[in-house]
Amino acid sequence: MRFRSDVPVNPSTTHFVNGVPIMGPFPVGCESLVVGMGCFWGAERKFWQAPGVVTTSVGYAGGHTSNPSYEEVCSGRTGHTEVVMVVFDTAQTSLDDILRVFWENHDPTQGDRQGNDIGTQYRSAIYFANDAQRLAAEASRAVFQLELSAAGYGPITTEIAPLREYFYAEDYHQQYLGKNPNGYCGIGGTGVSCPIGIRGGVIPS
Repeated sequence: MRFRSDVPVNPSTTHFVNGVPIMGPFPVGCESLVVGMGCFWGAERKFWQAPGVVTTSVGYAGGHTSNPSYEEVCSGRTGHTEVVMVVFDTAQTSLDDILRVFWENHDPTQGDRQGNDIGTQYRSAIYFANDAQRLAAEASRAVFQLELSAAGYGPITTEIAPLREYFYAEDYHQQYLGKNPNGYCGIGGTGVSCPIGIRGGVIPS
């Protein structure tokens, strides 16, 4: 199999659901976080529906090749995971709120899988852009581990690492469940609440 190094993917630049650009530069006051939580189709929908999120896109991160294709990522030989880039307005939501959506909508204890989706591309991951994001990710992991352990779950296996490169996925993957409302969605949480990012005790789910 040939791993591409000079053929970048060029998806549509407009979000299919909300019409906002999916590529930067993003508006002043916005922050972005890249996360992996299994199949990126359902994960992206969770985030574009979350309060304060301006735009989303899906792509590949955490690997060792450039401009990978979906088929190459699924081979497990590029080291990438399927990820979502979440761009959010910090005046309307917070990094903790975004991390709460992340933790509560997948099982971060499963290693290289999410349910029936098995492979390194389905691993749980947070790719941070700066030290503030790293510290928030690590703190939220510690808090959520306590809740998961109390509920009988094992150790969190989420990879927390610096974002080195983000490669946009092919256009048909972008906002896939907006284009195909009855399409496959393997996203599912543990049912355990993560006690971070809660303003006034409740955040709409």
